Amino acid sequence: MNGPYDWTLWLMLLAIGLATTLPRASFIVLGNRVTLPPVVQRALRYAPAAALAAIVAPDLLLVQGQIAPLNPKLLAMIAVVAVATRWKNPWLPFIVGMGALHGLFALLGR
Repeated sequence: MNGPYDWTLWLMLLAIGLATTLPRASFIVLGNRVTLPPVVQRALRYAPAAALAAIVAPDLLLVQGQIAPLNPKLLAMIAVVAVATRWKNPWLPFIVGMGALHGLFALLGR
């Protein structure tokens, strides 16, 4: 790596490393000395649900890169939500969802 961009590559790697490490380390280093404003704390409560929805939603709505509003995964998810809101059994949504998904796949021949 003796080209003209040798130092810029190392500089970019260092900048990327600092940009990812410093925000994470700030919570550890500062600890309880600094608190986030209440509005930010309230907003951060929704971060895990938003991240999960961002991961799951494309798999439920897309089939081979195209939007498919009535695909087996989405229909099974609707069954899971219906069962989960009606009964408080933690295993029942899993059983109903997997049964609905495999049943719909068998019905459609997939």
